[in-house]
Amino acid sequence: MDKRLDRDLEIREETQPRKREWAPPSLLPEFKKQPGWAYRWIRISLANEADNLNVSSKMREGWEPVKHSEHPEIQLPASADSRFKDSVEVGGLLLCKMPQEMVDQRNDYYRKKAEGQARAVDNSFMKENDPRMPLFSDKKSTKSFGKG
Repeated sequence: MDKRLDRDLEIREETQPRKREWAPPSLLPEFKKQPGWAYRWIRISLANEADNLNVSSKMREGWEPVKHSEHPEIQLPASADSRFKDSVEVGGLLLCKMPQEMVDQRNDYYRKKAEGQARAVDNSFMKENDPRMPLFSDKKSTKSFGKG
């Protein structure tokens, strides 16, 4: 007679935990995003030099720094020499937020601006078009067989 193990004692492939694959860690911390807000990392310094022009332009656009107290799940040591006290700062980047409605309006503004520029280029290019030598012509090849 065969000596068999009880089915309960057998180990199946499905019940064994899958091996985790290594992946490089994210350079920026993960955090819970609040509904109605858009988040963005703003450059505040580059090569240990403050980038005041970039910071001030982003703040005028409507981005505001995110406070550590708003996202306690982000575990970062506070920098003593930071210009933005109690804010989330990582390697020269500052986490900022803006209401999603304002981000949508901003994106719509730039989309319309880009479409207008594309139309202007097309119009400028097409005014140079001459029917005798068109800039765009349908390229059609034909095949004919000679008789005789």
